[in-house]
Amino acid sequence: MLQPGTDSPDFSLPDADMELVKLSRLRGKHVVLYFYPKDDTPGCTVEAIEFSDLLEQFDALNCVIIGISRDDCISHADFRDKHGLSVTLLADVDGEACQKFGVWQEKEKDGVRKMGIVRSTFVINSTGQLCYCNYKVAAKGHAAEVLHFVQTLQSSH
Repeated sequence: MLQPGTDSPDFSLPDADMELVKLSRLRGKHVVLYFYPKDDTPGCTVEAIEFSDLLEQFDALNCVIIGISRDDCISHADFRDKHGLSVTLLADVDGEACQKFGVWQEKEKDGVRKMGIVRSTFVINSTGQLCYCNYKVAAKGHAAEVLHFVQTLQSSH
C-alpha cells in the first residue's frame, strides 16, 4: 500500500479518446486519481458524476481529476457520453497502474473470492508526491471529501 509523503508511481495510459496521458507530465498541478471497479455500475456511476459535478471547483484549485479502471477506451467513451461525465477516464486494460498503486486486490463477493479493483483515491501534489491515499472508498459523497482535502492542501501553501 502506498503512503503519503512518497513519490507517486508514473504511468502512461490512454483516455476515452485514445489519447495517451502520462502522469508525470501533469507536474505543476494537483492530481486526483481515483480507481474504480467498472464503468456504468451503480457506485462507479455515482462517484464519476459527483467528481464531474465538482470539476469546476477542482479546476479553480489547479487540480486534475482522473478516473481509472480496467475497462477499455470504448467502454470509457460510452460511459462518459451516457452520463455526461467531464472527468478524464483512463483505460488500464493490462492493470499496470492498478498494480503500481496497489489497488488490484483479492475481493470477496457473495462468498466468492476473486481479484478486482478496490475503490481507492490518491491525491498527488504539484511536485509529484502522494499526499492522500485512501483504499476502500465509499462512492457516495467521496468527491466532496476529496475536494475539501485539496482545498486544505491549497491553504497550507
